[in-house]
Amino acid sequence: MKTVIGIDIGGSTTKIVGFRTNGEERELIDPLFVRATDAITSVYGAFGKFTVQNHLKLSDIDRVWMTGVGSSFIEEPLYSLDCRKASEFQCVGQGGLYLSGLDEAIVVSMGTGTALIHATKNGAKIETEYLGGTGVGGGTLLGLSRQMLGVDTIEHLEQLAAAGDLSKIDLRIGDISGDHKFQLGDDITASNFGKLSDIANKNDIALGIANMVAETIAMLAVFSARNFKIKTVVLTGNLTALPSITNVFEGLESTFGVKFIIPENAQFATVIGAALCEGTV
Repeated sequence: MKTVIGIDIGGSTTKIVGFRTNGEERELIDPLFVRATDAITSVYGAFGKFTVQNHLKLSDIDRVWMTGVGSSFIEEPLYSLDCRKASEFQCVGQGGLYLSGLDEAIVVSMGTGTALIHATKNGAKIETEYLGGTGVGGGTLLGLSRQMLGVDTIEHLEQLAAAGDLSKIDLRIGDISGDHKFQLGDDITASNFGKLSDIANKNDIALGIANMVAETIAMLAVFSARNFKIKTVVLTGNLTALPSITNVFEGLESTFGVKFIIPENAQFATVIGAALCEGTV
């Protein structure tokens, strides 16, 4: 039995996963991630930790697929292994469809920034199209939180946001329209931070930042889904682990007629897609 490893070297974290393969059968090895100040340090740290935890020898590894923005800094094979590079957008689409079990979807990768992919399964092949993206993502969340709140970690931001009140931050349809039968509903945001109150506290601002990031991503996903006349969006990336983000998507489903899916291991969709490149790229 051989192991194929995928490594996703991103802007802030490196993720690694493996598949033990036996003919057509694949067994997923639990993914992990590490943080480091540079790509080379993080990739060797992730590789070492992963192989030790899973009792893997170099001779067990058949191939390593690398993807992500940081993969360009890795110019030499890891420990003389067969190392190849895969398109990040292909990996996003492939990982999203694999985890969701769908044959077609808009796959959204929510990392430091955000990318949107139209992915379709054609037999054994996954076809992907990069639709565009936005610089609004996890980096925005952290940057604004640091500047506005003095908060340096996502965990602290989540603690603050849990007690926040958006009515002190966002201007909603109900604030500017007396028609309670308005087609979008009273609670739909008309302007993020458009109603920022002088009594808003850190909790309110934290929730406002998270809501603005999530709504921006959600609406881009809705527009993309409508363009392809499909109803399903698969959410992936680190932001899928944050309730302050995921709750926003849940709240918009009925309004815009789009189903947002967050599959198990959604944080690791891109790196799982990389590990699945064996035989497809």
